[in-house]
Amino acid sequence: MKGARRYWVLLLMLAFVQAAGVMPAAGHGAPSPQDPAAGRTIGIKLLDAPENRRADPRAHAYIVDHVAPGSTIERRVEITNKSSTPMHVNVYAAAATIAKGEFTLAPERTPNELTGWTSLDTADLELAASETARVRTTIQVPRDAAAGERYGVIWAQTSTPTDRSHNLTMLGRVGVRMYIDVGPGGEPPSDFKIERIYPTRARDGRGEVRARIHNTGGRALDISGALSLFDGPGGLHAGPFSAAKGTTLAPGDLAEAAVPLDAPLPNGPWAVELTLKSGLVEHTTRATITFPTTPGSVGSVAASVAQQGHLPTPAVAGLSVLALTALCLLLSKFLRRRR
Repeated sequence: MKGARRYWVLLLMLAFVQAAGVMPAAGHGAPSPQDPAAGRTIGIKLLDAPENRRADPRAHAYIVDHVAPGSTIERRVEITNKSSTPMHVNVYAAAATIAKGEFTLAPERTPNELTGWTSLDTADLELAASETARVRTTIQVPRDAAAGERYGVIWAQTSTPTDRSHNLTMLGRVGVRMYIDVGPGGEPPSDFKIERIYPTRARDGRGEVRARIHNTGGRALDISGALSLFDGPGGLHAGPFSAAKGTTLAPGDLAEAAVPLDAPLPNGPWAVELTLKSGLVEHTTRATITFPTTPGSVGSVAASVAQQGHLPTPAVAGLSVLALTALCLLLSKFLRRRR
């Protein structure tokens, strides 16, 4: 009987290791900061990040935080006149949302709940050519604020008024995004799943790989990443190619990220490795793909496996657990018969 117990313990431990191997691990990722505005004569950047987010690259580009109701946080932004002439700059907070995989900017000074909590120590700047100024942003969350994540932008805006040569007022603005999550206790986890990838060919004939992403965590995500191609026709390798910027997902959202290939490549087949990131969360998937011949169409995927290092996939791990469980039952019957 003691020998049977030893077999049971050994086999169950092995089954546990196989199942635990599919748990994703966090990695480091650094999405490139994006300007949410079109202005190019003024610049803006965030100067502060909370101590507990020093390793998170998103927190150095955007105001990202989780706070309890009744909390107050402060951040500084630096605004620079990049032109050769003096400039008047307006500084203000405006609303934003996340929809259809994009961080969507509300028009002009549209308010929302987050902008109502946000104040600035100055709303107007007079900047000489190449001069820089700092503005302090204070976000004061009410004690009765409901749980959830809010979005907004701290804008720096300049304008060219109408005159004899300009019939329209020209506006230029740059901004820093805000992602403020409110709730008691610890911050909701951030995570996502790469559900599938597939190759396409654009109208101009260039190849493109698209990935369907599901935000399975409790915070918004800004997706970046890179794709590498291996073992192509004649043993060709290519890449890495950067994922197109601009894919942002709210919690629970599904959206697609695209990786355009800036080199003419044969159809394949190719072995590809796609790594996508948001802040400190990173996932990798591998597949064998063939690009379509016809522009605008979709190619084929022979295999697609989400991986974290060399750990087994959920399907393989699940089959391993079932097989080991069946082996345990057979061993138990065998030992009973011997008694």
